[in-house]
Amino acid sequence: MQAQSFWHLENIDVTHLLCPTKLGNEELMAQKKHCRFKKGDVVYVPDDLSDRIFFITEGQIKISVMNEEGKEITKAILGRGEVFGELAMLGEQKRHDYATALEDTDTCVVTLEELRSLMRDRSEINLFFMKIFGGRQLEMERRLESLIFRDSRSRIVEFLVNMARNKGQRVGYEWVIRKPVTHQEIANLTATSRQTVTTTLNDLRHKKLLTFNRSRLLIRDLDKLVEEMR
Repeated sequence: MQAQSFWHLENIDVTHLLCPTKLGNEELMAQKKHCRFKKGDVVYVPDDLSDRIFFITEGQIKISVMNEEGKEITKAILGRGEVFGELAMLGEQKRHDYATALEDTDTCVVTLEELRSLMRDRSEINLFFMKIFGGRQLEMERRLESLIFRDSRSRIVEFLVNMARNKGQRVGYEWVIRKPVTHQEIANLTATSRQTVTTTLNDLRHKKLLTFNRSRLLIRDLDKLVEEMR
C-alpha cells in the first residue's frame, strides 16, 4: 500500500500547461495543438514515428498490440486527464502499439521537444509524469499477479472493483461508472473470453450486486463485490 500511496500524494492538474489551447491562444490553435479523433480513428500504429505525447481532454483511447496470430491484446483504456504516447520520453523511436479512439475524443498534442522544455521549467510536469510511469508500472504488476493467481471469474470481478475505485463516482453506498467499456474490452483486459465476461456480469446482476447497460454500470455494494474475488 505504501508504494501505491506514493503515486497518489498529489492530484496534479497540468491541463493548463499541456493543453494551452484551452486558454484561447489563437496562435497555438493555428499550430494544431488540439486534435480531435472520431470513434474508430487510429491515432498511431506500430512503426509510426514516436515524437509526440497526447493529453486526453475528453473521450477514451485504447492502447493495444497484436500477437503473431493477429489477436488484439488490450494494454490500457485511457480517459479524460490521462496521457498516452509517453514512451517517447524514454527513448522510444517508433511506436510499437496501436492507439485507437473508442469514442469521439479530444486531445492536446505536445512534441517531445516542447515537453522537455516544459519539464525544465515546471517541476509539476516532472511529478505528473513520475506519477504516470509509477502508476502504470504498478498496474502492470497487478495485472500479471492477477493472471497468475486468479481464475477468469475473479479477474473480471477484480477489474470491476478497480474500475469503480479508479474511475467510478460514489453515490451513497453505490458506485456509478459512466460509459463503461464493452464486454469484449473487459475480456481483452482480463485475458478471458467475451462469453465469460457476459456470464460473470449476468451472475453478479442476478445476485443484485450490480446493474448495467451501455451507458453506465452501477455497483450496489462494493464490499460484497470484493468478497466475490475470494
